[in-house]
Amino acid sequence: MTSKDYMDREARYGAHNYHPLPVVLEKGEGVFVWDVEGKKYFDFLSAYSAVNQGHCHPKIIGAMTEQAQKLTLTSRAFYNDVLGEFEEYVTKYFGYDKVLPMNTGAEADETALKLARKWAYEVKGVPENEAKIIVCENNFHGRTITIISMSTDPDAYKGFGPYTPGFITVPYNDIDALKKELEDENVAAFLVEPIQGEAGVYVPDDGYLKKAYDLCKEKNILFIADEVQTGIARTGKLLACDHESVRPDILILGKALSGGAMPVSAVLADDDIMLVIKPGEHGSTFGGNPVAGKVAIAALEVIKNEKLAENAEKLGKIFREELRKIDSPMVELVRGKGLLNAMIIKPTNGKEAWDVCLKLRDNGLLAKPTHGHIIRFAPPLVINEAQIREAAKIIKDTILSF
Repeated sequence: MTSKDYMDREARYGAHNYHPLPVVLEKGEGVFVWDVEGKKYFDFLSAYSAVNQGHCHPKIIGAMTEQAQKLTLTSRAFYNDVLGEFEEYVTKYFGYDKVLPMNTGAEADETALKLARKWAYEVKGVPENEAKIIVCENNFHGRTITIISMSTDPDAYKGFGPYTPGFITVPYNDIDALKKELEDENVAAFLVEPIQGEAGVYVPDDGYLKKAYDLCKEKNILFIADEVQTGIARTGKLLACDHESVRPDILILGKALSGGAMPVSAVLADDDIMLVIKPGEHGSTFGGNPVAGKVAIAALEVIKNEKLAENAEKLGKIFREELRKIDSPMVELVRGKGLLNAMIIKPTNGKEAWDVCLKLRDNGLLAKPTHGHIIRFAPPLVINEAQIREAAKIIKDTILSF
């Protein structure tokens, strides 16, 4: 079968809820992927930062296959011999009392919302059904009904109402707007992405997160960080919040928590928050399964042992430096932190970000536009300096070809 055959089959039998770049991949190793015709590419999306440890990392795949041959799923109806090991490892790794394991990032976000509301009623004393959660404009936390109810992106929410109430929206990176809304005594939490990834790698001003956190503390309001995309070493620190020494009250993780091997997500909090949820009030058949536990431990060990946060910090600076040298009217701005970066594309001669990504593909590098005019560049964190410079040259040559 050719690439076209594979794409035609998906179009015929699958829902049309994605618009992929036209390339059909069949193999991945480290920072590279290969299509069905055997062409090799740099992967500069990393499955939206799920593959921080590189494709098919042998340690992660080894842990996965070894456990899969013993026990895959018990549900939470019974104990298994892996879950406690994972829970102890991940809570000590990130410094929290408790963890609630789920599968996808959206599920983890939903879990955090439930925790915040329950905490508001049982601990803070907010009247039942009156709890409010502050979110930011242009956020992206997933696509469930409740999550799209707090979205400002028409593509996400239009046509899916009625919406879940209880959310207040403020502009991102606007401390004054946040401070005003925090005056409401019924506010339970502030949910924020330390860097808005889907919005186009929008990095807030230095000090924004710390000021927001301090304001929340003053008002007895939970600070919830969605680090599904920004966490696990992507931005040059273990967590993006670490850049400002902020410890979220509730931490949401996913994606690279499994190194891209399977869906694994987690919500971390201390006892005073986590223990408001009692048996039967939340759960997941697959959440905390033995394979997920072993995979997540291996994935986090790789991050630490291979010093991937340090690598992201060092190579991110080199990458942005190289991209900012590109002398082209197409390049409006390059921004980012660590190895989560974006290039703002100004349409030139009828060519847009999508056209640039198609040309990048032809030249051996895969990236994807977000919001039409922004290209996100997020390679696996195992990339080395020679590779990052080679990739930057591909991007430069591609842009200049227009």
